Amino acid sequence: MSSDAGSGSEETPKEPNEPFSQEVQHTHVSARVPEKVGRGVFSTGVMILQGSHEFVLDFALRMASPHQIVARVVLPQTLVPSLITAMRENLAGYQARFGPPPALPVPPNPPPPAPIEEIYSQLKLPEELMSGVYANAVMIAHTPAEFAFDFITNFYPRSAVSCRVYLSAPQVPGFLTTLTRSWQQFQQKQGGSQPPPTG
Repeated sequence: MSSDAGSGSEETPKEPNEPFSQEVQHTHVSARVPEKVGRGVFSTGVMILQGSHEFVLDFALRMASPHQIVARVVLPQTLVPSLITAMRENLAGYQARFGPPPALPVPPNPPPPAPIEEIYSQLKLPEELMSGVYANAVMIAHTPAEFAFDFITNFYPRSAVSCRVYLSAPQVPGFLTTLTRSWQQFQQKQGGSQPPPTG
């Protein structure tokens, strides 16, 4: 891990009791993985909520009733374009090695999308996940069967994985499509000041 401190008059305080400010940059290549996060959680789908200053990723497990949120990750809006780009690159790498991920089966008569209130009324959101975990970086890896997302808090002096989520490979294209659409909607609401990433 390396760190670079910004230079300038703010680097050292003139008096012992003066406020101290310093810009620090470091990499998350050696991010620590806390024991409670290391095993990760498996998810069968993602719901994306837009806030004024953040995106919330709710990873759901829909294999038992009631369906439940297994991880909630809060991202600053500035990270979303990088996440979209990283997902596109990982999907391209996956396809180069293994071919396209298998498509998820589509029901013959899919029901119309339900309002968000109705979806969440049928979900179990454990109290300890209500506030979620913050991440300002992400690392993605894949095997032939699944993708692993390590969401990282990139703070000095040591980066740490705040959440690890596994998705089956067929789930990832849908996640990418939904995230891209959500980012485009966010940009439109903000006046279109920044174009969405293109692949």
